[in-house]
Amino acid sequence: MIKDVNIISDFAKDIRRDALALLFHAGSGHPGGTLSCADIVAYLWKKELTYHGDNWQSKDRNRLILSKGHSVATIYAAAGRSGLIKPEQATSLRKINSFLQGHPHVNDTPWVETSTGSLGQGFSSAIGMALGLRHQNIVSRVYAILGDGELQEGQVWEGAMSAAPFKLDNLCAIVDYNKMQSDDTNENIMGLEPLADKWRSFNWHVQEIDGHDIAAIDNAIKNSKEIIGKPSMIIAHTIKGKGVSFMEGVPAWHGSVAITTEQLMKSLQDLGTESKQLEVYVNGNFWN
Repeated sequence: MIKDVNIISDFAKDIRRDALALLFHAGSGHPGGTLSCADIVAYLWKKELTYHGDNWQSKDRNRLILSKGHSVATIYAAAGRSGLIKPEQATSLRKINSFLQGHPHVNDTPWVETSTGSLGQGFSSAIGMALGLRHQNIVSRVYAILGDGELQEGQVWEGAMSAAPFKLDNLCAIVDYNKMQSDDTNENIMGLEPLADKWRSFNWHVQEIDGHDIAAIDNAIKNSKEIIGKPSMIIAHTIKGKGVSFMEGVPAWHGSVAITTEQLMKSLQDLGTESKQLEVYVNGNFWN
């Protein structure tokens, strides 16, 4: 059993608070999917990555690719807590001339590993990185987080078909399976089930977990490291808008929404923020 569940859970709450504040100051963004993948990002950031200060530059580092790039506020929130983003830049997301763009951009923030946002391309990049590490005899792992709506892209299945023959057991993909996409549920737009069987048919090792259970995430990641000769897929069942009462399970909070001051305050309260800290987020001083 993982010993630091509480530390990672608290970090996930911090990520959710910070990400919502980032989106509030940006005046736009994608809160629903940002909140649903926060526990996954928190676990990987704390347990599998070395993105702290300048340590991220080691060639032997594990890589994290956020293929669902529209949820980049989650990564920025973790990066801000790790000293990769200066406190005074917390209110600059999506602003003109800001290096914090609305989707990951590797030239401006090289620790995102690659630019993503056009769905499916980040997954392909992750496969290429895993293969490149193999060719260089570098024993590092590549983690790719995909959205479930993203799985409707044909490029994803081309990647799925290619990864298994290369026996990329250094690749672990994680689907943030919150069952919703931009306008509605997956089922109403283009159903994905039987999802696990589809990945198994491409010869991937597949696990299904509760994507908000830190112990379950830990167990699945550890299991993936034991698999020889196959890439791993973790289907993480999550809730869109997780942690915020009026966002959970509501497709309208997928994206292209501006969070009001009142909504930010309510969200922070739902996430257990102390009353004396609420203004800190509204004022943009949460990394000071």
